[in-house]
Amino acid sequence: MARKRGRGMAACWYGIARTAAVDRAGAWAEIDDGGSAKIITGVTEIGEGILTVLAQIAAHEMGVKPEHVVIGDNDTGRSPEAAHAGASRQTYMIGNVVALASREARKRLVEVMADVWDVEVETIRTGNGEIWAENTNHRISMGEAVTFAKGRGVVPVGSATFGTDTTGLDPVDGSGNPWQAYVFGCQVAEVEVDTVTGEVQVLGVWAAHDVGRAVNPQGVEGQIEGGIVQALGQALMEDYELKDGHTSTSGFAKYILPTSLDVPRVNSIIIEDPDPIGPLGVKGIGEPAMVPTIPAVMNAIYDAVGVRIFDLPATPEKVLMAIRAKEREAAE
Repeated sequence: MARKRGRGMAACWYGIARTAAVDRAGAWAEIDDGGSAKIITGVTEIGEGILTVLAQIAAHEMGVKPEHVVIGDNDTGRSPEAAHAGASRQTYMIGNVVALASREARKRLVEVMADVWDVEVETIRTGNGEIWAENTNHRISMGEAVTFAKGRGVVPVGSATFGTDTTGLDPVDGSGNPWQAYVFGCQVAEVEVDTVTGEVQVLGVWAAHDVGRAVNPQGVEGQIEGGIVQALGQALMEDYELKDGHTSTSGFAKYILPTSLDVPRVNSIIIEDPDPIGPLGVKGIGEPAMVPTIPAVMNAIYDAVGVRIFDLPATPEKVLMAIRAKEREAAE
């Protein structure tokens, strides 16, 4: 047969929020006139969707509508520092700090309305742009509640910081706890290998990942799919070469990248095992999504044609050479 199919599996773990060094984030929150809300934090949006996630978190915690949340200027000269966009830390670090700041802003508003309605604070509920007291007829919009609060000299604002429990590492043997949260994942890849040309086509990937708590499930699936496609490029196509310390891959003419035709069917399974430390239970998924993909694909190639590829990318030339070497060895 010219084409053979195989399946491979790989699992991974990944650390979120460093503790070997200090990691921290800060945020301000306010429930504003009209029932809108604003969040100020030094977040860095580079396409990962953190602004959407923060708007959802703030809306949920304060009780306003997501479309009424404004994420303010992220210039750290005018906003609290939230550190960098990297290490899959943004949902964990900044999401948690925004939740804490939002809870403080809501607390100030709730305390005013509890006094206005002469009810216990614990009976006050907020959601979808409204505030009400359970088992009563008291229900008004968040905008009206803000008017009550400001009329009594209270501005519903909150601030918070969130940091990791910095432990450091042993200076002698490097032992310690370098991360505050850990995520786990497993992927199965199905491939088809052309034994005449050595070309490998990934037909499908089944990906199960623990994300702690999925704030935006569609966004989580997008991160998983994007990580898998990125890993497929490294696994099968992208060949960045250096010669004497200088790149010999000077342009994209010979640097092959995945296109839409190379994207397999990705079946995402979201596992929610809440983080016990952060207030939201969230963890992260950005980089962990791509970690098991390459070994799963390499294992699938072995399952299909019985050869191991240890030098990435597994180009058609490398796969074909390995197949031919195996055939010669079997013939001897």
